[in-house]
Amino acid sequence: MPLPDLRLPAVVFVALALVGCGKQGFTIPDDVRGVAPEYTARDNAESRRRANYQNEVTLAAEALRLGDLPVAEKRGRAALKLDGSRPEAYLLLTQLANARGKDAEAGELLRKAVEVAPHRGDVLNNYGAWLCTHGRPADALTYFDRAIAAPGYATPAAALANAGGCALDANQPDRAARDLRKALALAPTNAYALESMARNEYTQGRFFEARAFVQRRLATAPATRSVLQLASDIEAQLGDAVASGRYLQRIRDEFPQDAAPNTRG
Repeated sequence: MPLPDLRLPAVVFVALALVGCGKQGFTIPDDVRGVAPEYTARDNAESRRRANYQNEVTLAAEALRLGDLPVAEKRGRAALKLDGSRPEAYLLLTQLANARGKDAEAGELLRKAVEVAPHRGDVLNNYGAWLCTHGRPADALTYFDRAIAAPGYATPAAALANAGGCALDANQPDRAARDLRKALALAPTNAYALESMARNEYTQGRFFEARAFVQRRLATAPATRSVLQLASDIEAQLGDAVASGRYLQRIRDEFPQDAAPNTRG
C-alpha cells in the first residue's frame, strides 16, 4: 500500500548542499545566510559565477521558506541559468513545483537533477521516491539501490526505508523486509520504516510481529490515519475487538475530516 504522506517527507526533497530542511522548513547555514561575496583581484569569471549561483540558491531557498513562491522561482531560475550542471537549483525548483501541485514538472526537474548529479545519493533517493509514488516502483528500486551505494551519502537509512516501502508496492516482501531491517538498524526510530515493517508483517500473516512494529511506530511519531487503521486491522486479526475499536475511535477523534474508518475482522 503506497504511503505518500510518509515516503516523501522521508526523502526531504531539498537536501541541498547549501540549504538544509528542518521541521519548520529551510534552514540557511550561517556561513551563507545573507552574506554578500567579496571578490579580490585574483577572482576570475568562473569563481564569481559559482558565488553568484550559491547566492541565488540561498535567496531562493529563503524565499521558499517564507512562502514567497514568485521570488523563489525567480531566484531559482536565475541560479539555473548561471549553472545548469549542478543539482541544487533543480531540487529547489522541484520543491517549488511540489508546493504548487505540479507533479509532472517536479518529476522532470528531478530527472534532470539525476542527469547532472548521477552519483549524489540524495538526488537519486529523491527521484526514486517520486517514481515510487507515481506508479513505477520497479524503476524506483533501481534509483534507491544507486543512492544506497553512493559514496559519501550521509543518510542511507532514508533510501533504505524508501526502498523497503517501495518493494512492498512492487510485491517483493523479502526485499522489503531486508531493506527495512537495514534501515532500522541505522535509524531505529524511522517512522516510515517501522510502519512499512508492520505492514509487511501483516501482509505475511505474522500478526504478533506486526503488532510489535506498529506499537513502536506509534511510540515514535504522531499517529497518522493510515497507521491507526493498520493497528486496528492487526488487532482485529488477533481477535482483540476492544483494542481494534479503540484505534478506530482514535481515527474518528483525531481525523474527523477523513472518511469513516474501515472495520475489518
